[in-house]
Order: sequence, then structure tokens, then C-alpha cells
Amino acid sequence: MSNPFPIDARRLATRPLPQPAEGSKDLRGRLAIIGGSREVPGAVLLAAMGAMRAGAGKLKIATAVSCAAALAVAIPEALVIGLEETVAGGLSCGGIRSVLDRIGDSDAILVGPGMVEEPDCDDALRLITAYETDAVIVVDAGALPKIVEHADLLNARKSNVVITPHAGEMANLLGVSREEIESEPLRAAKGVADKLGVIVVMKGSSSFVVSPSEAWYYDGGAVGLATSGSGDVLAGIITGLAARGASATDAALWGVFLHGEAGAQLSKTIGPLGYLARELPGCIPRLLVENSANG
Repeated sequence: MSNPFPIDARRLATRPLPQPAEGSKDLRGRLAIIGGSREVPGAVLLAAMGAMRAGAGKLKIATAVSCAAALAVAIPEALVIGLEETVAGGLSCGGIRSVLDRIGDSDAILVGPGMVEEPDCDDALRLITAYETDAVIVVDAGALPKIVEHADLLNARKSNVVITPHAGEMANLLGVSREEIESEPLRAAKGVADKLGVIVVMKGSSSFVVSPSEAWYYDGGAVGLATSGSGDVLAGIITGLAARGASATDAALWGVFLHGEAGAQLSKTIGPLGYLARELPGCIPRLLVENSANG
């Protein structure tokens, strides 16, 4: 693989996002988010805000039944489905299985934000990746730990899956130290992209987007992006763009750029540190307009 390309407005102008469709919200893009747990219900909310601010039209959320009602009030734009929980308060495999047909018409599916890392998380990932759907699938957080065990299912999806690990999660995937990943993040991302046939968004102070054939980097963000919930927002933005009709690769590239530029804007208006992940989504619509992204 040659040196990675920079992710900037000039390069993204050659990869425009799909024009928003006229008509019903279904034509604007349908997305589903599967995630959350009794202890981390807010991750799904942050991802949902990112997805809707990216321009998606219709949202379904499947989350732990104990927090479904509160989430439905927090984001009234969504259809919220409460799922059976495990003893630890996470999503049960049976609960995930029961909801698949209700989200099967989605154009993009995000799985993982706020999920408790337990065996049912891996079962959920297996069920979703094996499900017959043309949706772009974005895998984040709690759904990541054993993803390498599903290489056959992922390769069969022909680069229609995006995974979003940070250095610690990538180290866990590969069974190496975090320091090793941080010393060569591009190499680690390339290895996983090749093995699984997925698009890897390797998050860090400089973020990389790596497909089995190409690589890009973004280093224009801000230190304040390293805050709780920021990754959930990024995963939501990517999923929202994919729901609008962007390819998995373009959704990842635009998502990383918009997320980083939102951080840069907030650094100027609030300060380099101290802005909250929940404030990032509000910057996205204007950034889409400013960068001629058909936002």
C-alpha cells in the first residue's frame, strides 16, 4: 500500500455525498442502532444525535429495556425498542434475535455503543453480520472484542462493514500491547482491514481510515475530542451518512472529517478542553453546507 492520502475538504470534494432525496423520511435514509446497557444508556443517545445531524431520515433504536423509556423521551425522533437484558444489564442474544426483522429494512446499522462486554455482545455481532441485509454495518465499542473470529462472515460482506477501534480496542483485537498499536497504528489497521475485508477507522490523535486497498489520514482535529462519548458520536455520524446512501468508505472518510472539524470549531468557541461530546453533533449540519457536501 502506498502512503496514506490526507482527508481534507479538497479531496472529499471529489467524493461528494449523495444528494438528499425529496419526499418521505424513508427516502432520506433509514438507520438502526443496537446498543446501550443499564450502566451506559447515554452512548446510544450520543450516536443517535450524530446520525440524525448527519442527515439521516428515520431512526430505530434497540436498547436495554431498563433504559428504553428514558431514551425514547430523550430522543423523541426515534422508534425505541426495549430488549431483554442479561443479568449484567446488557443486551441478551435472544433480545437481539427478536428484533432483527424489525430493523431489516435499514440502510445502515450501528451495533456496539454502550454495550457491556460479555458473550452476548459477540453473539449479537455474529447474528447481525450473518443476517441477510444490504445495509452498511458499523461496529463500535462493546461489539468489537471478538470480531476477528468472524472473518468469513465479514469478508463475505465485501467491504460493506466499518469498524471503529481506538488503540486499546485494537490492541485487544490483536492480542498485543497498546504501546505497540500506538507506535504503528497504520500497520495495525491495514492488517485488520486485509484480514477481515472491512473498512477500519483507527481512532487517535491522528486518525486513519483504511480499506483493503487504500489508506487515508486525518490530523486536523483537536485534543478536546479525547473525551467520553466522542467515539459514540463519530460512529453515529458514519452510520447516518451511510444511511443517506454513502458507501462504507465514503461514510467513514466524511465521518472522520466532520467529527474532527466539529472538534476544531468547538475548540475556538468554547476552548481546547472542556467541550462535551453532546455538543459535537450540533456542528455537523453547518459543516456539511460549508464543505459542499450536499448537506
